[in-house]
Amino acid sequence: MSTVDPKDYKDLALVDLEAELEGTESKLVQLRFDHSTRGIDSPMEIRVLRRNIARIQTELRAREIAAMDASQLAKRSKIVARRSAK
Repeated sequence: MSTVDPKDYKDLALVDLEAELEGTESKLVQLRFDHSTRGIDSPMEIRVLRRNIARIQTELRAREIAAMDASQLAKRSKIVARRSAK
């Protein structure tokens, strides 16, 4: 599966996290192709990879939000408030 345990995503550097995302996405594409052409032993691997991709993307977004300055956060808060009011 993945080279890094999902629990360790928070400890990775940004470059490593992006490389992990790229590698996991390419592995998912290959696994989907293999599954459609000849079948794979464990289809649950697809689910695990999809969830790991989501975990990596969540960590990347959390870091992006943490790096925002006050004006960007205020603008983001207004957008979130408008969306929840609907």
